[in-house]
Amino acid sequence: MADDDATEDSGSDLNLNELTEGDAVGQPFDAATAELMAPTGARDLEAVYEIPVRVSAVLGKSSMQVSQLLKLGRGAVVELDRKVGEAIDIYVNNRLVARGEVVVVDDKLGVTMTEIIKSEKSSG
Repeated sequence: MADDDATEDSGSDLNLNELTEGDAVGQPFDAATAELMAPTGARDLEAVYEIPVRVSAVLGKSSMQVSQLLKLGRGAVVELDRKVGEAIDIYVNNRLVARGEVVVVDDKLGVTMTEIIKSEKSSG
């Protein structure tokens, strides 16, 4: 459809006044139609949907000498570099992607993402 190109380029919403008689107005919307209407990029991504990734939530970090580490035992407390209530870092495959807060979900710990990190070139 010629109208799709104009809409895609401008990034604006679909103008119902521009629809022609041949457009799919009032037609049932099924999975096949959705696949045809999906942007090419979204269909291309389907190939990676099943690839596993490692998600880590880092509460904080600490540095110590090996001698101090060897002295740690049951009940030892390791002080972290974060304060209570401060956002934690969320990594995907060792790349910082978000910050969030710790939550409890059905007796398990979880993380609520509060900030998405756009891009960080020097992950670590």
